[in-house]
Amino acid sequence: MELTTFWFILIAVLWVGYLVLEGFDFGVGMLIGLLARNDTERRVLINTIGPLWDGNEVWLLVAGGATFAAFPEWYATLFSGFYLPLFLILMALIVRGVGLEFRGKRPEAMWRRRWDAAIIVGSTVPALLWGVALANIVHGVPIDSHKEYVGSFFTLLNPYALLGGLVTLTVFIVHGSMFVALKTVGDIRKRARILALKVGALAAVLAVAFIVWTGFDQGKLAVWLLGLLAAGAFVGAIVAIFRGREGVAFTATSLTIGLVAIMLFTGLFPDVMPSSLDAAWNLTTHNASSTHYTLVIMSWVAVIFTPIVLMYQSWSYWVFRKRIGVQHIPMDVLTK
Repeated sequence: MELTTFWFILIAVLWVGYLVLEGFDFGVGMLIGLLARNDTERRVLINTIGPLWDGNEVWLLVAGGATFAAFPEWYATLFSGFYLPLFLILMALIVRGVGLEFRGKRPEAMWRRRWDAAIIVGSTVPALLWGVALANIVHGVPIDSHKEYVGSFFTLLNPYALLGGLVTLTVFIVHGSMFVALKTVGDIRKRARILALKVGALAAVLAVAFIVWTGFDQGKLAVWLLGLLAAGAFVGAIVAIFRGREGVAFTATSLTIGLVAIMLFTGLFPDVMPSSLDAAWNLTTHNASSTHYTLVIMSWVAVIFTPIVLMYQSWSYWVFRKRIGVQHIPMDVLTK
């Protein structure tokens, strides 16, 4: 296997991990406004992701760093052409992180409501815009012969990309609902299952439309097969939710997100950023990559340190695996 292909696959794996793990983080953040009925329940929802959300964001940092080092031309074109949406995502992630950390610093209701709003907005914006960005990358954007993006912000708001954004938004809500149902007890758990079924019906329609559109757009058998598997996994998730099998449902929504991401990267390869103006101007794994020596050094670093990071994150999930509920929130936490 060529090193350029190896790094394309590794970056795809990093994005799969990020979307699956941050997907339920975003979902829980949005559920603060959809599911929680009082401050105690909002505290419970935040506590389900409290020990995990910052570790999940590391996947994005590593994916961005790997793209910069392995495919600098891809990184440069992507971040210059997608500057505004990526800036909005970055600001939303910062606001969400500050909200999660600062919300409990003061007891005033207004203080907490404002940070709750920050968490909700900071979760909704990335959930929508990541789908828009990934759909545009796969579908193709106007890139000229100098490997420069020549479109505008509104070029990115095409129907296919907006559909992709709505898919990630709704699927992340279902994914987050299943995580909440898996991590909580009592009324919150029950309401999370009900909400997942309601939003899941809409998400299924949007996801099927997006998968079919992607299949026709890319024209690859592998894309169709992965799309069918993703659709089947999501149907399985809905059935599992209906039967109260939260662990199975969460696994199925994770598979759905992962398979859709793999479908998109499969449709993209061997390009990394297609040009909608001329196929000869596509950025590929070859013309956008770093030198062979750079890729060799990076490969050794990845082989050594990736298993360590995976083991540490798996351990942290195991430590914080127990369910929580409103009875586990001390009154002094709510008043101090």
